[in-house]
Amino acid sequence: MQTIEYQEPIIQIKNLTKKFGEHTILDGLSFDIYKNKITTILGFSGAGKSTLLKHILGLLRPTEGSITVLGKDLNKMSEVELKEFRRNFGMLFQYAALFDSLSAYENVEFPLNEFTKLTEYEKKERVEGLLRSVGIKDESFKKLPSELSGGMRKRVGLARGLALNPFIMLYDEPTTGLDPITTKMVNDLIIDTAERNKDRGMTTLIISHDVRATLKISDFVAFLDHGKIVEYLPAEDFKNSDNPLVKEFVNL
Repeated sequence: MQTIEYQEPIIQIKNLTKKFGEHTILDGLSFDIYKNKITTILGFSGAGKSTLLKHILGLLRPTEGSITVLGKDLNKMSEVELKEFRRNFGMLFQYAALFDSLSAYENVEFPLNEFTKLTEYEKKERVEGLLRSVGIKDESFKKLPSELSGGMRKRVGLARGLALNPFIMLYDEPTTGLDPITTKMVNDLIIDTAERNKDRGMTTLIISHDVRATLKISDFVAFLDHGKIVEYLPAEDFKNSDNPLVKEFVNL
């Protein structure tokens, strides 16, 4: 696997291994994720992508190895410290994972109520600005998730993920189950969001199996197979990789 040296690593993964009993899910992973870039972790189902994401969030502890995020070794942090540290992350879940009983506005406001001491006016400015920035019109602010299309729910989920100005934005299978038009909308939204937050150094990490979307929107692509990173390259180089597993995946 080629070693990449590119700007400042925001996430450093060294010899990461995770075992559940005798079953090895992650097997000695070592790679860096770079500041201000869009990096996608690709792989077949069961490759270990979700387990890797949980380690980056500090939701799982490694069996061996280490993960350093924003200069902090997650292994050395207590559960209380990790809970506070997760404010540095924004997350768009696979199916948006909005609160069903809350409106679009209230979903985005929720993390501000939980984690900040903003005034009502400041929260209103922040929530409305975020919703508009992802393409939600004012007349939809009070709608419940059940009244929104799949694409609109994704937009609201993204606005909520950005509420606390995260340094790292995570996307878990953002285009799974979406039609081609909505898939393009979500991909454009990921790129636009990364560009809008570039000045403050926000990094984007995507977990996906959608190879076509990945090659269009990513700066770097890592391919995870049976718990190992078998290729990690800039997107342009990745599509021309000679690795047989990567070639098979790209040509599906």
